[in-house]
Amino acid sequence: MSLRNVAIIAHVDHGKTTLVDQLFRQSGTFRENQRVEERAMDSNDLEKERGITILAKCTSVEWNDTRINIVDTPGHADFGAEVERILSMVDGVILLVDAAEGPMPQTKFVTGKALGLGLKPIVVVNKIDRSDARPSEVLDEVFDLFVNLDANDEQLDFPVLYASGRAGFASEDPEAREGDLTPMFKAIVSHVPAPDLDPDGSFAMLATLLDRDSFLGRILTGRIESGRLEVGMPIKALDVTGKLVEAGRATKVFAFNGLERVPVLHAQAGDIVAIAGLTDATVSNTLCDPSVTVPIAAQEIDPPTLAMSFAVNDSPYAGREGDKVQSRVIRERLEREAESNVSIRVTESAGKDAFEVAGRGELQLGVLIENMRREGFELSISRPRVLFRDGPEGREEPYETVVVDVDDEFSGTVVEKIAQRKGEMTDMRPSGGGKTRITFSAPSRGLIGYHGEFLSDTRGTGIMNRLFEKYGPYKGPISGRQNGVLISMEQGEAVPYALNALEDRGILFISPGEKLYQGMIIGENAKPQDLEVNPLKSKQLTNFRSTGKDDAVRLTPPRKMTLEQAIAYIQDDELVEVTPKSIRLRKRHLDPHERKKASRTPG
Repeated sequence: MSLRNVAIIAHVDHGKTTLVDQLFRQSGTFRENQRVEERAMDSNDLEKERGITILAKCTSVEWNDTRINIVDTPGHADFGAEVERILSMVDGVILLVDAAEGPMPQTKFVTGKALGLGLKPIVVVNKIDRSDARPSEVLDEVFDLFVNLDANDEQLDFPVLYASGRAGFASEDPEAREGDLTPMFKAIVSHVPAPDLDPDGSFAMLATLLDRDSFLGRILTGRIESGRLEVGMPIKALDVTGKLVEAGRATKVFAFNGLERVPVLHAQAGDIVAIAGLTDATVSNTLCDPSVTVPIAAQEIDPPTLAMSFAVNDSPYAGREGDKVQSRVIRERLEREAESNVSIRVTESAGKDAFEVAGRGELQLGVLIENMRREGFELSISRPRVLFRDGPEGREEPYETVVVDVDDEFSGTVVEKIAQRKGEMTDMRPSGGGKTRITFSAPSRGLIGYHGEFLSDTRGTGIMNRLFEKYGPYKGPISGRQNGVLISMEQGEAVPYALNALEDRGILFISPGEKLYQGMIIGENAKPQDLEVNPLKSKQLTNFRSTGKDDAVRLTPPRKMTLEQAIAYIQDDELVEVTPKSIRLRKRHLDPHERKKASRTPG
């Protein structure tokens, strides 16, 4: 049976998952009557909700004696280090674009990486049956995108298919409105080369994805670069420098069939497989025959640049909304995460009641917290802080390459805002369609909390991609939040009359009837200092009553924060209380006397 390995690149909602479901059905991977969850590839709840692919996945279909392995790519730059490793497993890419929306800036990052590695693209213009479809303009936009990304002549001579994932057809004719996906299978078989690897050499493969199974332990997925793998064979793992990580046996070998991992007895060069049996090996290690001494060249895992502390929720309302509140349960969950997520590192604090979780960015840690609260956890989360290190010139901090695509009218604002955050512009060029692409080198510290502001400044149209660049010299202080906060001095339910009186003081974060406690942050003060207020104060009752006037208190709608906004908003002396139902802001020390004492203690 011949073999093709292909990656699929698509923007959120451009129909990738629906199309892959149809490929499964038409290749006979799913039975006609089998009930398959819609959008089978996005298996994680958060992926479905946010519409982003967080975890890369492998699937496989068989068509006319050809096995086609399809690898999904993560589209978000917080997961950027994964992209290059994933693309190293394939020999071609399918770029899927919406027939109305055209190529979106989020996919440029992955497409650029694919073209840079010399992979040849197949372009699929999907949703061709939309009433607002504009296939010829979209094709021109794709061509311009490839030119901007320095595609070579061979890559610019790409095949084009017009498809409807929902209706399950693809065609070379933009006017087609029926048929099946045969043209797509044909295009993959004829345009994606078969893996050109050494079947007779010693076994070697690069671990690209890491997963954990409660029965089998660590499962490492990758493409076999040379030789043959048999179940039970002795293997070892080498790190990127060639140092031995561990030696063991391939106790189980799995290939992919649809969405299932199926056990196989052997596999050979070119196959994408998952291996169980090793306990320490990780992503970017080379798994190989004991005779191999030189590792496969690999992208090192980007180091964590950001840390937050995850602690037990100790607010007065602890344990009321979640059922996982003890530090032991939190520790087990975080250790499990660190085992399967190579870019997260967990360490325990000296007091054993908090855990330092280091990762690659706010989005990545935000996704972890959101997953945990859905699982019933209650947590106290600290402000993110960057991880400094000592370099030859003194203290060094992480820098990121930030690439933004914005409408021309907003470029000035973005340049000014990133400059305030100590970022330096390294490149600026028009990217077509009235948009500008600007590249910055900026300290990670300055970017904390900027994404929400960036979206507001660009009216939701801007796209920002971030990638770890280097550790560089410390940039000095960066100004943070300018305003103080309004702190509740009482515990109970917020009273409309009291909130009405507080509206003059600043912006409120809470609604009437919400449960509050002493030390909880209920709003932003209009002035720089913090202010303690009483949101439970009722109107004094008298014998006189004015008609209806006092009953109808009209409050401005409060500012409600998302998890990411809350984490970016707080200062070092504040925490975010996260439960399955609520996100509350609070002072680290709830008691005002404790707060005063802590503010006098240096450091």
